[in-house]
Amino acid sequence: MSTVIAPAAFDQTALESLCALDPPWVADRRRAAFERFQSLSLPDRSDENWMRTELRLFKRSAWGPSVQPGPEAVEHEGILARNTKSFSENFLSPEAELSEPMRLAGQIVTLNGHLRRSRCDQLVASRGVLFGTPEQVMAVAGESMIRPHWFNAIDSGADMFAAMHAAFHRGGAIVFIPDGVRLEQPLHLLSCLTEGGTDLGHVLVVLGKGAEATVITETAGGGPAGSGPGGLHCGGIELIVGENASLRMVNIQNWNTGVWHFARQKAKVHSGGKLQWTLAALGSRLSQVAQDVALVGVGAHAQVNGVMFTEGRQQLIYNTLQHHEAASCISDLLYKGALQDRSRLVWRGMIKVDKSAQKTNGYQRSDTLMLSEHARGDSIPGLEIEADDVRCTHGATSGRVDREQIFYAQCRGLSADEAARLVVAGFFQQVFDRITIAPVREALAEAISERIRRIQ
Repeated sequence: MSTVIAPAAFDQTALESLCALDPPWVADRRRAAFERFQSLSLPDRSDENWMRTELRLFKRSAWGPSVQPGPEAVEHEGILARNTKSFSENFLSPEAELSEPMRLAGQIVTLNGHLRRSRCDQLVASRGVLFGTPEQVMAVAGESMIRPHWFNAIDSGADMFAAMHAAFHRGGAIVFIPDGVRLEQPLHLLSCLTEGGTDLGHVLVVLGKGAEATVITETAGGGPAGSGPGGLHCGGIELIVGENASLRMVNIQNWNTGVWHFARQKAKVHSGGKLQWTLAALGSRLSQVAQDVALVGVGAHAQVNGVMFTEGRQQLIYNTLQHHEAASCISDLLYKGALQDRSRLVWRGMIKVDKSAQKTNGYQRSDTLMLSEHARGDSIPGLEIEADDVRCTHGATSGRVDREQIFYAQCRGLSADEAARLVVAGFFQQVFDRITIAPVREALAEAISERIRRIQ
């Protein structure tokens, strides 16, 4: 078993050790967040976003920032490993003959927030693209380039976990794509945990005017449920899509089943910008995620896709916000989740339209499929509209597998498990069809298929 040496708590000593590595303006923001963190306790059920979250077994004092992952620590592979050239020494070589379906323009691998590998194609870097850990990028980029975006999208004081992340963040990545630069291959970030480890990585993606890029983040590792402290992730993601820029963002959450997962994620899409954001939630013991999209420029467009599968006693809570701040914008959200065993899935979605956001077109839908009598899914869509010339619709469905479908499939020679996989594959097909990155689509379908058992 790998060993992680950590301070007794998230305290002043741990804070100052991180501040010593930062530019002064980053250290100042850390200290301000730490003051906020000290004044907060665990969120309680009086907050609507947290009222369905079970935190009684979470012990704040049990965790601290990871100092080092340990020499014997072993990183994990993400579900995309078999579909990329991620782990080959020459995977970025222009001369390499690659048979895999997806080639990467760059990759970062972290373990407990500490860098293990970082690579970026030389041709990509020569076009002014910055891709590295925050420490790497801030060492070469000017303050004026990073400071306007760093922790400016997400609310770092929203609750105790947001303040913890803002004060003690380490690892993650910064992606900066200059105006007019278009990347054909994806950039990939894999964040790994050892059993009992802590990850507080922060991801910032900034696309300049007319830029295009695909960024994929994955998580892996941590301990299984019932084996002691499985791990803690408390992270953040900020996406800035410039005017007429286009970003395909993929977040694959595949922690082991003992990991506590807390995250705040927000995108800002400027005039004419396009965002396709695909989120997959497959792992963790408990996930509490706020995923917000702000359409801040005229004619901005956002498509959000969610794929979720829970089993055992997993509990996943996702709060989404589609915030229309400017006129003539489009947002389209589709979440699909399947639940097995005694797991629980909660989705609470809101479309908010400001008074100035006329000609808004907003849509949100969540579908839940129960594979067990003991599973529970809660879908809570909502609208908050101040403009009077809009088209906003929402919907949610929840139901169990039709036994006749299973019987029909078995009559055609399929086993009970094969029949269940066929039905679930059909359920997810609508959202899979919206995922334009074939290796991602195929990896998610395979990962879900491996988890499905016969209908209970």
